[in-house]
Amino acid sequence: MLDFIFVISIWVVLVVVGLGVRKPNRSVLLKRAALLGLVLAPLTLGAAWKLINSRTFQLSGEIVSRVDTAEKVVALTFDDGPTAAYTSQVLEILRRSHTKATFFVTGRELEENPAAGKQIVTEGHQLGNHSYSHERMVGKSYQFVRSELERTDALIKATCYQGAIHFRPPFGKKLLVLPLALSQRGQKTITWDVEPDSSPQSASMIVAKTLKRVRPGSIILLHAMVSSRATSREAVPKIIRILKEQGYRFVTVSELLETK
Repeated sequence: MLDFIFVISIWVVLVVVGLGVRKPNRSVLLKRAALLGLVLAPLTLGAAWKLINSRTFQLSGEIVSRVDTAEKVVALTFDDGPTAAYTSQVLEILRRSHTKATFFVTGRELEENPAAGKQIVTEGHQLGNHSYSHERMVGKSYQFVRSELERTDALIKATCYQGAIHFRPPFGKKLLVLPLALSQRGQKTITWDVEPDSSPQSASMIVAKTLKRVRPGSIILLHAMVSSRATSREAVPKIIRILKEQGYRFVTVSELLETK
């Protein structure tokens, strides 16, 4: 898609500028420049919008939405939290089903609930960085983004977590500054290819969407830490049970990356 936009942009430039036209006067040049700006503006905005929302591409650093593997492994991930009210519920589900997961936590909530963060680590799960404030990381200064990464990384390390700290952008949004800051820190951007609860819906529908979209190497995103997502919490044990019956094995994101 980005290549297509680039080709179209070049074609428009050639047409509007008018190669081969002899000595256009100042008025003609100004009109062509204005027309060129009008034509290229939506193309530029379109390309930026694609970059912001792409789950599989960014301009610098490594981004992973899934892993290409024939092995029936998936990574179950949770965004937001930890919360005093719901983290323990999710951990109990994982404990009973002997399932490992990855929790992409926000620094602010981890700061408020350090015991919940430590419990995640104690039970053998992976922690990831989901920013400090959960603001969109688009249109922010380099200093702001860097601070969001550093503050949350420090809070994660304070839980005694010792593994790799990957980053998941809030709302999945990124453009230029965030990928650059992550690449400089040697951190991967982790997105997803299965998000069955992007909006509140029934547990049965969440399960059905997961089963329809999942494949070997998938990264599943759920929002079970949010108070309004009781149906997501209800769906978790069902998703785990059915996928295990189908021969899938649940691993952390770092373990999934090792299968590449």
